[in-house]
Amino acid sequence: MECFPRSRPPPGVVEVAAVLVAARDEEAAIARSVASLREAFPDAEVIVADDGSRDGTAAAAECAGARVLRLPARGKGQALTLAERAAPMGRLLLVDADLEGDLSPLADADGDLAIAAFAERQGGGFGIAKQTGRTLVRALSGFSPKEPLSGQRALSQAARDVCFPLAAGFGCEVRMTVDAVRAGLRVSEAELSLRHRATGRDPAGFAHRGRQLLDAFLACGPTAVNHRGLRLPLVGWLVGLRRDPAIAAVAAIGFADDLWSGGERGFRAHLASRKTTGVLKLVGIPLVGLAATRRLSGALLVGLAANFLNQLDTRPGRALKAYMLAAPLAGAPLGAAVILAPYDLREMAMLGDSGANALGALLGLSSVSKLTGRGRWAAIGALTGLTLLGETRSLGELIERTPLLRELDALGRQP
Repeated sequence: MECFPRSRPPPGVVEVAAVLVAARDEEAAIARSVASLREAFPDAEVIVADDGSRDGTAAAAECAGARVLRLPARGKGQALTLAERAAPMGRLLLVDADLEGDLSPLADADGDLAIAAFAERQGGGFGIAKQTGRTLVRALSGFSPKEPLSGQRALSQAARDVCFPLAAGFGCEVRMTVDAVRAGLRVSEAELSLRHRATGRDPAGFAHRGRQLLDAFLACGPTAVNHRGLRLPLVGWLVGLRRDPAIAAVAAIGFADDLWSGGERGFRAHLASRKTTGVLKLVGIPLVGLAATRRLSGALLVGLAANFLNQLDTRPGRALKAYMLAAPLAGAPLGAAVILAPYDLREMAMLGDSGANALGALLGLSSVSKLTGRGRWAAIGALTGLTLLGETRSLGELIERTPLLRELDALGRQP
């Protein structure tokens, strides 16, 4: 492979600390893009976040002079977040891997967040994804962007502090604009003569825009930061979309905790703080179990099982694996857990309290009819013991110190 030497710096270059490029399977275009960026911004570090490419993207980018982060396939927002963490302080430029054209005016544009608007439309579908993105930004922030999905953006240090970690996937641009406007930062758009590989009105193009739509909706909903510092959409509330008012009620209680919870963890911390969404869960979920089963054992099983799965939801897939192992014993359905597991394990989404509590409640409710009276109280005793253990020690640490549990816990998870 022929490598590209560094070009001589042109006079009057703008000050950009780093240029971030998220790329997946862009071997044909990435070397040209990197060479162009290094010529336009010779003092900036060009960082390519290789998002699980299956071709020679990483090697071509390195040969062209970029610093490359080789990552598992997680999504655009996650890749850019990890690249930003590796970048030096200062003004940042985000660029799509297949872009052609001069971005110097964007880097020097006014505002904390400057967005490039293409002077000429190239390809695309029927404008549904773009219009939806524009509507979401306007509804959540009051700002109406011309190019809500544009990946060409310049961010000041203040904008970096506000917007990162980015929302997941292709929803990162929409949520970035919302976050910047809500924070009172200056947002501007600059119309530039740029070109990129256009998506057409074919199956691949429609699939790409469908993914953009879904990611934009999820990015504008509740999100949380996982153990790796990635900002992911909370999708566990989907478990509550069942023809079961008890599960829907528990999911709603957990959803309130997702939206308004503080830093309290465990029974004692919530009780000490008194008025928290955690106290609402401690009281509300057992009451839902009592109303649904009309049994004290039902109230205890629902409350304890919901709390146990919530305690486990600290690493991707951990709570879902526990649910799938216990579901056959309790007679609980597996469908929702099987559907959500790949997204949770690949760090594309998170259960959140709404999902973990709803799945735990589903285990508890199912076990009331599946187990005998003695079996129910045995399960209550076991869950009580695990809850007390979780109050004094970290269940996650216990899992990681036990070889068999550690191997099962890591199965299917991203490195």
